[in-house]
Amino acid sequence: MRYLTWALLLLSASSWADGMVVDKVYHPYVLPYERELEWRLVSRQTEEGNVLAQRFGVGGAISETLSLEVYGVGERDDEGDFGLAAYEAELRWQMVEQGRYWADLGALFEIEKQHKEDNYEITSGLLFEKEFGITSLTVNAFLVYEWGSDIDSEWESEFRAQYRYRLRSAFQPALELYSGENFVGIGPGFIGLHRYDGQHQLKWEAGFISEVGHGGKDHSFRLALEFEF
Repeated sequence: MRYLTWALLLLSASSWADGMVVDKVYHPYVLPYERELEWRLVSRQTEEGNVLAQRFGVGGAISETLSLEVYGVGERDDEGDFGLAAYEAELRWQMVEQGRYWADLGALFEIEKQHKEDNYEITSGLLFEKEFGITSLTVNAFLVYEWGSDIDSEWESEFRAQYRYRLRSAFQPALELYSGENFVGIGPGFIGLHRYDGQHQLKWEAGFISEVGHGGKDHSFRLALEFEF
């Protein structure tokens, strides 16, 4: 637990962008020849209202250590209508062989363009994972640059952490932390994996994150389904 404590202290001192803070915690692994379909949902409820976003992705491994995935991002606007908001392309790189060194390490590179607007965002960062007996600590550290026709060009940093208890493959409870500008959120997460024949498997994730850095209502619910084949 002391490793988790140090990680939480480090991350809570960092800041990143406003907006949808809670999202997926990435693991630094790529399965050779994997192909996947992914759906993610994040709902954030504050005193000002509800923000809803979904991602639909498709992709797979392009080598033994590289995976490429493309997403369509949908968001609900101020009038309550849900539509396409952005496109993303994401490259993950497994930098070291799993279990060979003290910790497993990977990298992520992502580019996003807003739909119908010339606004862009580039993300790059490190994915870290270390097992401690029957538990695992995963940390994501990202550097983000955004620019465009109607937004200010700026650098941001992003951090996420997940401390997971590998109870069984089908059910693994976790503690998750997300830190951002004027936002420090923490809460329970749950992960499960069901394997079919061959390399086919379905992974699900859920989490409920509450903001703890200031008063007021600020809760986020995240849900993800990932089918690998």
